[in-house]
Amino acid sequence: MDPSVLDRIDIRQGDITRLQVDAIVNAANTSLLGGGGVDGAIHRAAGPQLLAECRTLGGCPTGEARITGGYNLPAKYVIHTVGPVYSGKPKDAHLLQACYQNSLALAVAHQVRTIAFPAISCGVYGYPIDAACRIALETAATFLKDHPELEKIIFVLFSSRDREVYIERFKALSDK
Repeated sequence: MDPSVLDRIDIRQGDITRLQVDAIVNAANTSLLGGGGVDGAIHRAAGPQLLAECRTLGGCPTGEARITGGYNLPAKYVIHTVGPVYSGKPKDAHLLQACYQNSLALAVAHQVRTIAFPAISCGVYGYPIDAACRIALETAATFLKDHPELEKIIFVLFSSRDREVYIERFKALSDK
């Protein structure tokens, strides 16, 4: 993999709601009206205006993405994407890849230069972190090749174990 692409990917452990980036991605449910995990944390940190704007969007199908303001977050935008509930079928991988691709395309359309992603579908939706991580990193690296205007994609993991999974997969990508 091209080092100039990989230099634009960062992996961290922490709280995505505190990041100073242009956009953070919310692993939302189809209603976009808040939930548990990272979705609930983003809604709490952004304040009630986020929920009010989300109510005007009419939801979001699995694999697609919608953009709102960031309100009380340090990020200018929140990109909401709905990952698949893991079933072990091939369509899961296609839908998860679409989450990343559609989020990144929306980011570029709104002149976003820095974006942060959580581990989409890896919480209550049950997607295995190893498989989800491979899709996330490969999709991001492929997208960056064609989009030099996107300066940095940051993956923000909640646990040190998940961060280690991402770092190992990233090293494997670097060796290609």
